[in-house]
Amino acid sequence: MEETERMGYTSAFLPPSAPTSMGMNATPRFRVILRRRFLRTMQPYSSQPQPAWIDGQTVEGQLRERAMFRSVFGWMFVGLLLTAASSLWVVTSPAMQQLVLGNPFAVWILFLAEILLVVNLSWRLTKLSPAAAAASFLIFSLLNGLSLSGIAFVYTRASIAQAFIVGAGMFGAMALFGAVTKRDLTSWGSFFFMGLIGILLIGFINIFLHSPALSFAFSAIGVLVFVGLTAYDAQTIKRMATVSGPMRENVAIIGALRLYLDFINLFLMLLRLFGRRR
Repeated sequence: MEETERMGYTSAFLPPSAPTSMGMNATPRFRVILRRRFLRTMQPYSSQPQPAWIDGQTVEGQLRERAMFRSVFGWMFVGLLLTAASSLWVVTSPAMQQLVLGNPFAVWILFLAEILLVVNLSWRLTKLSPAAAAASFLIFSLLNGLSLSGIAFVYTRASIAQAFIVGAGMFGAMALFGAVTKRDLTSWGSFFFMGLIGILLIGFINIFLHSPALSFAFSAIGVLVFVGLTAYDAQTIKRMATVSGPMRENVAIIGALRLYLDFINLFLMLLRLFGRRR
């Protein structure tokens, strides 16, 4: 099947940082997260009875899809654990707080390092060994945890926990929908990509206006966008199950990165909407 690619850029803007008791910025003014999106053409589904040999291929395809999803969600889970662990490291270590949150250069160093890792993983996917692809994803997850650690100094623990639980529920429901639905969600990709452009424009404008209404619109639209992208990406990963050989593990890792970023962005948008500040 023919495959076309698009590179999308999504942003998760955190609220303006509030000085902590130590006098350092709690969070960078905004976080930019890169994500790579693949679009693949697919044949329309048919409800007509199929020959037995097609049924056999369907069973084999289902087994490959399940194996792909196990690998993708396994990598995603490991990435989220690394993100949580590195964030907790900063929260519990005054030295790390000074290094990461008290140093204005650290924000840019982390930002550039994360961009380079994702670009390397996305653009060189077919050239990287599985070990190199896995290392890029895991290092990105760790660095992203350092970057996001500042939210612990802006929002209450209860708010963070609530946003995480609600986000996990929404993410799980939409990922399941994308994985099992027989509806072609290809058109969702273009639609929600336009939504991304919209929230990027709103976020950029609000840097100068500081409008509560625009901030609310940014977060509310962001929730809808990343909920939709979760279903779209899950279906796209399902189609990736046809890949075989050494590239299969690399495809699983890029799929894990896409869902990881969908979840992180959804979590941050919910936190902006409903989180209680300290």
